[in-house]
Amino acid sequence: MSSGTEGVVAPSVARTGPAASTRTFLGHPLGLTTLFFVEMWERMSFYGMRALLVLYFVEQVARGGLGLDDRTAVSIYGLYVGGTYIASLPGGWFGDRLLGGQRAVLIGGIIIAFGHVTLGVAPTKEVFFLGLFVIVLGTGLLKTNSSAIVAQLYPPGDARRDAGFTIFYVGVNLGGWLGPLICGWLALKYGWAAGFFSAAVGMTAGVIQMLWGRSLLGDAGKAPSGPASRGAVRGALIAVIAAVLLVALCFSGLIHLDPVYLASVSTEAVVAIAVLYFAYLLIGAGLTAIERQRVGVMMLLFIASALFWAGFEQSGSSLTLFAQRYTERHAFGAEVPAAWFQSLEALF
Repeated sequence: MSSGTEGVVAPSVARTGPAASTRTFLGHPLGLTTLFFVEMWERMSFYGMRALLVLYFVEQVARGGLGLDDRTAVSIYGLYVGGTYIASLPGGWFGDRLLGGQRAVLIGGIIIAFGHVTLGVAPTKEVFFLGLFVIVLGTGLLKTNSSAIVAQLYPPGDARRDAGFTIFYVGVNLGGWLGPLICGWLALKYGWAAGFFSAAVGMTAGVIQMLWGRSLLGDAGKAPSGPASRGAVRGALIAVIAAVLLVALCFSGLIHLDPVYLASVSTEAVVAIAVLYFAYLLIGAGLTAIERQRVGVMMLLFIASALFWAGFEQSGSSLTLFAQRYTERHAFGAEVPAAWFQSLEALF
């Protein structure tokens, strides 16, 4: 189960070196338990909130929702999920070059928790969307770097690493199963704010877990794997300032962006960038014949992955609306929240 960043690993994975504490649990580094529960709580918060998002968008204003039409709602949802993919690139770089993985995970978790609180107290649509943007930033930091630290727990060539990622992935699915059940029930019983606040509680538990179990990670992700140059840091700061200014202009109302149009343009831009990049690799990068063959395999995997995640993310958008409107959800005299259906994939 994924937010769009499962499988996205910060660059430090390729240079794993410092192992963590020599203490083990079931044959694996004890630090894996810390990352297991941090990831479980983060996924609980992410998928719990995601299970409510489109339903909240389309709900009538009189019943506490935003009253958006379906097309606008799923466009905003798509931009939000796509943002978590994009944020993984700078998030991994910041963890790998500036912060170190452990600090990046901790800071990312705090940012995510703050974003969920913002969703719960948002007095306007603009503030709610700002909360989503904050969660995107935190997810970019946490997701990539937590995966990288898992790899760094093991010495290079350690055969246990694959099994370690499998255990880690169990935490992903456990959180993805619990989130919609908890947040969906609370939203149905006590209102939308309760559902969003419960996601904040989940991420806060993850932050506490990281603080409590951080010592078990040892040197894994403790320091940047390859500190960035001054020029790179300057460029990163300029990019951050530019992004903050753009967001400020959007939320101030000085720039108005239509979500449906923006989602369409973003899709076209991503496809164009991918095509141009692979064309450059195959034609203009000076690769050998064997390297071009490998790029060809990467292209096939890229296309397959894009198609898979495009289908997967329907569970939080069109399939959620289908569950809400066209699925018989009454059993044993009780109504099953539509959000609960998003737990099934993680359960299976």
